[in-house]
Amino acid sequence: MEIYDGAADASQAEGVPEFAEIPEEVHAALPVAELHLHIEGTLEPELIFALAERNGISLPYADLDELRARYEFTDLQSFLDLYYANMAVLRTEQDFADMTRAYLTRAAAAGVRHAEIMLDPQAHLSRGVSLETCVNGVASVLAASEQEFGISTLLIAAFLRDLSEESALEVLEQLLAMGAPIIGIGLDSAEAGNPPSKFERLFARAKEAGLRRVAHAGEEGPASYIIEALDLLEVERIDHGVRCMDDPELVERLVNELMPLTVCPLSNVRLRAVDTLADHPLAGMLAAGLNVSVNSDDPAYFGGYVDDNFAQLRSVIGLSEFDCVRLAANSIRSSFASEDRKTELLAELAASGR
Repeated sequence: MEIYDGAADASQAEGVPEFAEIPEEVHAALPVAELHLHIEGTLEPELIFALAERNGISLPYADLDELRARYEFTDLQSFLDLYYANMAVLRTEQDFADMTRAYLTRAAAAGVRHAEIMLDPQAHLSRGVSLETCVNGVASVLAASEQEFGISTLLIAAFLRDLSEESALEVLEQLLAMGAPIIGIGLDSAEAGNPPSKFERLFARAKEAGLRRVAHAGEEGPASYIIEALDLLEVERIDHGVRCMDDPELVERLVNELMPLTVCPLSNVRLRAVDTLADHPLAGMLAAGLNVSVNSDDPAYFGGYVDDNFAQLRSVIGLSEFDCVRLAANSIRSSFASEDRKTELLAELAASGR
């Protein structure tokens, strides 16, 4: 099953809404765990302008409409260029805290009850923002997330695969030395040409330090990158993973190992990993018995949060209520939450009557 062949032909979608209009009654949220979320990707345009004003930063956009007009991406790199540029407004611990609080407020409304949040420390260090500033700003809000928002949270330090492994190792050692409250590490950013094998020592060091391990693989990169992430990095979860459907033997392996795949449907459409949501392989992945969950990735950029993803899947591909509940249960079981918290959340899902 071929699910990706480069950038989509933009002319095909000309004049056609990218996503369906969703009636409010279809938008009811399930209790879920969000396992694939980049906190920097939750920076909504309004907050970007507010932080820029607070920090005296001049933005290259005249207004919100001009900024939103740039959210038309042809591939992963075109998104990353804007994603990194908008980070310029994040300067202080308060900025990082405000961004995190804004996400948790919206996530609670989306039904998220547990979130494993990725932070890109290298992207901030390269701008002259210290590790303490970005980590402490986010962690200060996560420390009270369950009491304030009803969302248990864990923090994952994600490393940029287009930078060197030496850089990643240096930052990991700094995080460990400062006692950063991270549960694990991840691997993100530009996948093409940056295979998981580039980061074997980084993941071995993380394992030695007792950290959990996840990695983006099989989004724009081939199915072989998923195999590398499993065999060389010994990851416990694959972020994205949609290209596994190109390799039947890999699908069989993933099913047998119950390997979690954190799929991000609206992200895949916006970044042209699939042409339209109707073409998304999620239904086939479920039918194959894969352990998939639905996540929002960078929701401020890709058209919606977790509840938006579920609503679009119901509307466009006819995802059944049974499969929605199954996806929610998969997300909880695939999380790094404690067994007690998983039991609590699964009971909440069962009690939802869905």
